[in-house]
Parts: sequence; structure tokens; C-alpha cells
Amino acid sequence: MSNDLRQKLMVDPSFVDTINRVVTNPDNSLVSSFMDVVKKYGTPEEIQEKARAARQLPNILRRLGAENSPYLADLEWLIKARDDRAFASIDEFRASALTGQKKPAQFGGNGVVMEISACQYFPWLIDQAKHAINHREIMPGRFIRVRDMAESAADQGDLLAMMAAMEIMGTSYVETLNTRGTDGSNIHLNGPDTLLGYFTCAGEPNDYPLKWIDEFLHYHTEYGVREVLTFNPGTMLLGYWLGRLGIDIKLKVSVFAGTDNPWSFLYMLMIAKMFAGQNGETPLSGVNPTNATDTEALLGFSEARQLIDMTDQVRIEHHLTNFYKGMVKQPYLRRDQFIEIADKIENMAAKHEGGDPEIDALRTSPSAPFNYFRSKQDLLDTGDICTDQLSYMDKHDSVNKTARELTRHGLTFGAAPTLHQAG
Repeated sequence: MSNDLRQKLMVDPSFVDTINRVVTNPDNSLVSSFMDVVKKYGTPEEIQEKARAARQLPNILRRLGAENSPYLADLEWLIKARDDRAFASIDEFRASALTGQKKPAQFGGNGVVMEISACQYFPWLIDQAKHAINHREIMPGRFIRVRDMAESAADQGDLLAMMAAMEIMGTSYVETLNTRGTDGSNIHLNGPDTLLGYFTCAGEPNDYPLKWIDEFLHYHTEYGVREVLTFNPGTMLLGYWLGRLGIDIKLKVSVFAGTDNPWSFLYMLMIAKMFAGQNGETPLSGVNPTNATDTEALLGFSEARQLIDMTDQVRIEHHLTNFYKGMVKQPYLRRDQFIEIADKIENMAAKHEGGDPEIDALRTSPSAPFNYFRSKQDLLDTGDICTDQLSYMDKHDSVNKTARELTRHGLTFGAAPTLHQAG
């Protein structure tokens, strides 16, 4: 009986023909408008060639030099520090973490990636790197950015400098495009004070998925940006279509997409698989489950990936810490949960979006999401940029606490690959 019922869930093969008729129909304005945006930037091959050239580190450094960017000297320092092996090695970090404790016979687990969010300004990254050297700490293996990209690009080469730093450190990173409901496209949204409305699927209204794709292609061809944040099914679908055309886009699905159970995750994976490229790869690179996700649900997420053969392609990026104000009920700290599942679930990232709650609670200005949506000038004028940077360094400290705890339990972690050598 059970098997008979499962048979009823099978998709009718004619469904594929229906989808193909939809996307190839010349009268389909939804596909035509998408293609019109792509054509503005050339053929897929031309788009990719521009992106590859823009992303090359020597080309980025030349552009920063031409702009007389003050950040070029910082990047040269970072390159030298990397080449001189100034950062703590993994063995050194482990030895320090295990002070007074017996070293495990071997380190196991699946190497949870240390992720930090959000590194808004390039100078923060350099200060963080110098702090890591001085205190023999690790730099994260993955960075999230939520800064206004146009502002970043115009800020003495901040966007280029950040991309160069990621290449130097061998880390992955995600940018957040500006075409979201907070820019006035949602006329009923009253700014950051009503973020709750924004984050309940009101961030890509009307024709904004097309503007989102247009913005991505601009930063892809001009700067080589490849991985961007998404939280809306429309932008996900158009991202998958770009991937089908051969354009190298990667999509990290935000926590605000509301992926809060294994069935919603499986649904997302199925749609991504439907439009996978000829090599079987999909633009979908990571999914941030909601903060309600418990251990059993995470195991269900892992099972869904295995069933559809996407474990290596799609990272589960779960909040280990979160903003102290304006987001979740505190205290929110999931370090024990990651230790519990580190040897059970592959391809995971521990996202640190707040300091440890007992530290965050003592700050005059605890971490909060609202500063993500303020201009740099506003933060400078009010002095809030200093407390914002302090919050960022609290997140860095939390990253290192997580790496130490994983080490003490005989588990591995993912730090900046080129900075922290194995020996």
C-alpha cells in the first residue's frame, strides 16, 4: 500500500514538455524580458570573458592603482603577510586551543566552514587580519557583505579591494545587490523601521527581478562579482536561467527566504535541479535555514541534499549567533548544536552574525540589523561606525571561540585557506 501511494507522487513525464513549451514560446513575455536584459551585456560567452578578466587579481590591483586607492597598500601588506606565513598555522591554533588538554589522536568531522556576516568595509578586514596575526587567531573561510554596492564601488575602490582580499585569502564571499524593497520600490515600506514587512517576501516587487538580474550582470562584467544573496523565488528562477545560458552566477539563499523545514528545502533543490546546466551544476550554492531550525531538521536538510545528489553543490549555512537586537529572542547561541552535527552533516557553514550573547549584551550598542541599511556617511556623522566595527570584531571573536570548541572536540573547521597552512 505504501509503495502504491509513493507511485502516485511521481511526476508525469509530460511535465517536462510543458516546461519546455513555456520557456521556448516566443510570445512568453516573462522569458523575452529576461533575454532583453541579458542581451544588453552581450552573448553569454562575451559576458563570461568580461567577468573572468575583471576577477583576475592583477587586473584588480591595476585598477586600484589607476584610481590611486589607499587600499592598494593594504592589499600589498596582506599579500606579504600571507607569503611570509605571518598568520597562525592550523597546528599552532590547535595547540593553543588544546592547552592543558590531551590532543586527539586525529581530527575528524566534515570541516564546518567559519562564516562571518557582514564585513561591510574593507578597512575592517585589514584591522581584523592584523588582530588575527597579533592574537594568533584564525580568519573566517567565508564572508558575507550587505553594504550598498554602488556606494562600495565609489568608495576609493572598496568593492575592488574586498574582492582582491578574498582572492588573496582564498575565501568564498557573497555580495548583496541593491535592488531590494528597501530602495523605495515597495511604496508601503517605511524604511528599516518596518523591516519585518520587507523580510516577509516583499523585497522584489513587480519588475524587480529583472532589475536584480540587470544589476548582477553589471557587477559581474565590470567587477567579476559571482556570488550574490537572494531571498525571492523570482530572482532564484532568473538566476537558474542565467546558469543555463552558461553565465557563472552563484546564489546564496538568505535566511529571510524562510527555508525552515526539510520539505521547503527539497522543493528549492528540485527547482534548482530542473534548470541545472548540462554538466549537472546549478547556481544554487548555499541556503541559510531559518533560526527555528533544530538538529533533526538539519539532518533532514542533509538527507534532502543526498537524495537529489547536491551535497557537494549546496552548502547549509546555519546561524550560530545572531543580532542581539531586532532579530531573534536572546540568548541565541547554537555552538553546541554545531559540535553535535559536525561529524554527521557535510558541507556546512557556521554563520556568525552577532557576538556571543553574553558579550553582545554588555555593549552600549549591541549588534542589530538596521545599520546594514544606513549609508557610510550617516554612520560616520553619528559615530555609529565605531560601534558597528566593534560588533564586527565581537563576531570575529565568536568565530574563534567556535573554532576552538570544535578543536577541543576533535573536529575540523574551515578557515581562510591560504592564510592558515596545515603545518
